[in-house]
Amino acid sequence: MNGSKTMHHANHPDVVKRLKRAEGHLRTVIAMIGDERPCLDLAQQLQAIENAIVNAKKALIHDHIIHCIEQSLKAPGPKRKSALKEFAAIAKYL
Repeated sequence: MNGSKTMHHANHPDVVKRLKRAEGHLRTVIAMIGDERPCLDLAQQLQAIENAIVNAKKALIHDHIIHCIEQSLKAPGPKRKSALKEFAAIAKYL
């Protein structure tokens, strides 16, 4: 559940796909700057990068809350208290 424990989630491939899309857009913007493309075109591509990253982050956090934190909240004792702290910590990234 914490940062040192790795866990595979069903939506990780979707997150990777979104990040690769952002990476492709970023490469495009870099090339467009070299080609001296109009700023409006650059801004449009940068918006696509921002959207892809925001959507990847939301998908990752949502999955973590649903699968990891929710499971720990059902556990008694320290796991439950730890899950509440973790929820508060990850919520700041929403």
